[in-house]
Amino acid sequence: MKVNVGCNSLTMSELAHICGGVLTFVGGELERDLPFNYVCTDSRETADGTLFVALGGERVDGHDYIGAAVSSGSGCVLCERIPKIGEDQKYVAVVVEDSIKAVGELAKAYDRRINHRKVAITGSVGKTTTKEFVASVLGESFNVHKTLGNYNSNIGMPLSMLSQKNDTEVSVLEMGMSALGEIEYLSKIAEPDIAIITNVGSSHMGHLGSRENIGRAKLEIVKGLKKGGTLLLNGDDDILRNYKNPDFKAIYVGIDSDCDFRAVNIRQTVTKTVFDIQMRGKTVENVVIPTVGTHNVYAALFAYAVGVRMNLDDNVILRGLASFVPVGMRQNIYELGKITVIEDCYNASPESMKAAIKVLRDVTSEGGRMMALLGNMYELGAASERFHEEVGLAFASCGGHSLFTYGESADIIARGAMLGGVSGENIYRNTDVRSPEISGEMLLHALRAGDTLLVKASRGAAAENVIRYLKENADRLCS
Repeated sequence: MKVNVGCNSLTMSELAHICGGVLTFVGGELERDLPFNYVCTDSRETADGTLFVALGGERVDGHDYIGAAVSSGSGCVLCERIPKIGEDQKYVAVVVEDSIKAVGELAKAYDRRINHRKVAITGSVGKTTTKEFVASVLGESFNVHKTLGNYNSNIGMPLSMLSQKNDTEVSVLEMGMSALGEIEYLSKIAEPDIAIITNVGSSHMGHLGSRENIGRAKLEIVKGLKKGGTLLLNGDDDILRNYKNPDFKAIYVGIDSDCDFRAVNIRQTVTKTVFDIQMRGKTVENVVIPTVGTHNVYAALFAYAVGVRMNLDDNVILRGLASFVPVGMRQNIYELGKITVIEDCYNASPESMKAAIKVLRDVTSEGGRMMALLGNMYELGAASERFHEEVGLAFASCGGHSLFTYGESADIIARGAMLGGVSGENIYRNTDVRSPEISGEMLLHALRAGDTLLVKASRGAAAENVIRYLKENADRLCS
């Protein structure tokens, strides 16, 4: 990870003051106010003017790479200890107890220099899509900074905050977690004006043990929410809809009748979704988003609610929603030869798998077949087998025709599909994610003109490699 400090350079003496570290000169006297314009955690990306942050770890310890970082031109180091390196190397170090927390303190102090408002987003599914919808809406009226890529961790989000420019008017920050306490930590750094929890799903069940615990972890976002701030929750989520907090009144979005912002009359085509929004006795008709799936309606509702809280005109908000552009490998729908592909390879959970299968059902044309390559889902703990089986059952219940499983855990999806009624002769298995060509060949032989293919798996499965194989052999597709 490497970011450019957005406003102007910082100095090592400033860093030491902000995070309470000890300014240390290694190898001889150097400039006390040595500036840096970049912050980096990878020694391979360091250069002159870069602060190298040495992070401790069980498998890789960044302190072992300080020498390499200095050799690459970095004269600035944030670390927890000074290692023994070459005698001819000189650099300025700020030594702290915890490098990650020091970066957090730096980001918080840096952020307070900018006169702007902040929207923080967490949830089990849909964080990034909601972030992009919110940024698209707010970008119609404000200079918006949004979390870089997947920089949503306890080191990534602070680094993203450091890249904010001086003219930033609104920041949209994504917060990820895998354990209790992590969202609280990030929220206290960000100090948001508006906080969003998209839902409470099953991701990280292996670490936290129950959805109730996952919900508690997500709700930590209120710990840094400014007094008088806005808390937006998914009103259709059984964990969130009963939330009570004397300090913050929750505003609910969803499809259920008791939500403050409610989507009704939802209509879908292959390329877009149209719906109406009901709120406080008012109805906004024919809201258009250029993507499909009920899960995207939720993300758009959150963005609409943020726009209202930021006093934007309806026409401005609707223009921002219509301008939404999907990012990365998230639900990209396109034609490949004579078939339709739904590429959704960025990540997967039981909830997002089922949502993607519904999209597959909704966009498959009359006469076409529902085909899916579904891969491993990770971090589900003891419930992993049950969740994989449920995904197979969901595929069957939506009318799935042929299923291609990808990875050892995904093999259980096949069992669920067969229990749901999918014919065994229409199920193809590949337990080795290191051999995408096996699945690719299966698909080449099975697909025919008019089919719609969903490809979805957790990031570790790298299912996009199967799509790459299909593209490389497109001349054999439906031949």
